[in-house]
Amino acid sequence: MSRILVSWIGNTDLRAPHDEEVVGVGPIAQACSAREFDRIVLLSDYPEQKISEYRKWLKKRLTCPLEIHLKTLSGPTNFGEIYEAARSVVDGQLKAGTKNPDLVFHLSPGTPAMASVWIILGKTRFPAELIESSQKYGVITASVPFDIAADFIPDLLSSSDQKLKQLSAAEPPEIPEFADIIHRSRVMARAITKARYVAPRSVPVLLEGESGTGKEMFARSIHTAGTRRERPFVAVNCGAIPAELVESELFGHERGAFTGATESRPGYFENADGGTLFLDEVGELPLAAQVKFLRVLQEGEVRRVGGKQAKKVNVRVIAATNRDLIGAIAIGQFRADLFYRLAVAVIKLPPLREREGDISLLIDRLLEKVNAESATEPGYKDKLLSGSARKLLLRHQWPGNVRELFNTLCRAAIWCQSEEIQAEDVKEALLPEPPKRGGGIFDRQLGDGLNLPEILEVTARHYLERALEESQGNKTVAARLVGLPSYQTFTNWLERYKVRSGKSRA
Repeated sequence: MSRILVSWIGNTDLRAPHDEEVVGVGPIAQACSAREFDRIVLLSDYPEQKISEYRKWLKKRLTCPLEIHLKTLSGPTNFGEIYEAARSVVDGQLKAGTKNPDLVFHLSPGTPAMASVWIILGKTRFPAELIESSQKYGVITASVPFDIAADFIPDLLSSSDQKLKQLSAAEPPEIPEFADIIHRSRVMARAITKARYVAPRSVPVLLEGESGTGKEMFARSIHTAGTRRERPFVAVNCGAIPAELVESELFGHERGAFTGATESRPGYFENADGGTLFLDEVGELPLAAQVKFLRVLQEGEVRRVGGKQAKKVNVRVIAATNRDLIGAIAIGQFRADLFYRLAVAVIKLPPLREREGDISLLIDRLLEKVNAESATEPGYKDKLLSGSARKLLLRHQWPGNVRELFNTLCRAAIWCQSEEIQAEDVKEALLPEPPKRGGGIFDRQLGDGLNLPEILEVTARHYLERALEESQGNKTVAARLVGLPSYQTFTNWLERYKVRSGKSRA
């Protein structure tokens, strides 16, 4: 397993090539001499010309690769900027390097704010060994005997201000129907806020997100928080219905309408009358059924297969998809008019890998659920997680999201013969990650009407709109999120692709 040292470059390190007799070799070189590493990754807020000599000096002392990432900070104590810089560098190492490396964060170089951020990252998002060094005591592992309750998020520094802003914006109050959606991340909190806004209304809702992100839980929470809570909630997996039975299942059928129809039967729309119909994986509906579905939404009435009379229905539709419906529209697999009918209130559920701070919470709550569900099994004892097991779980990317996390904990609890789940139990429980494939717009055949400018426009609009949403209209932040150099460049892109920026700010 690869062992990576990550550290900021401090002033003492830069002095080492010139004043080694006074300051020694500096914390970084001292750590590299005392311990073995497979890679050294350094961050610096100093200009390139100031660190070039140190780079050459340090390389001569190393037997492993060296990387230095230049990061511009407005000040050496700006926690938010330090956190974002450190997180992006470590994220890049995990994506580009060896899977599940051993991370070591050096606390000594840099400012106290930089050391604080390493502690926060090492205790939450990127479980890591924390070290410190000095001329007197050498290189030692830092003892930080506590767990941090939440990942550091810059917004937490102004939590009181956020509460005041929430009150002044008249945001809907917390309601118990959403209490079961475990989260502490900002992206999930925004999705829940949108859901609370739309819950009392009867407009259609489209939930977008990868498999396992909790779309049905969101739909049920919206239903129970709304005015239809006493009426039926009918959940349908569109992808599980055979194509030849879709219309019968959705709209019902009359006796003798087709072979095997020995009696009349209502469909899901009639069963959900007065309540909510949740259509999961709505993108899997055949085109013929989409036409009739659209008619039901437009006219508020349903006609059974083989029937002559239309029946009025009052149904709120919540649809969900893990597909790129815009891409499906472009290749003729989904009707644009149906999409815009469903996409009145669109809520995007973030994948687990983007829910900073949520994984640790979910691990604890889901393990409680595993223990509760297994309590009646003969000889079962409640399981606990060892530190090494939790470390593996926190590092995993979770392509299957919350569902995969829960199933992994179930398997680990089964494999574990003691009361404490160890790292080996987790390794055996983790499934291999599926190979990455391009989806939607990336799978189209060349020729046959392929329109590259249209694909580029769809992609650009998608990410520009997401950046505006996540930055709450701050163009400077949005530009950084999509890799553009300035807010003016970002504005030019908005104009080029006709994206409305609303009440944005630089």
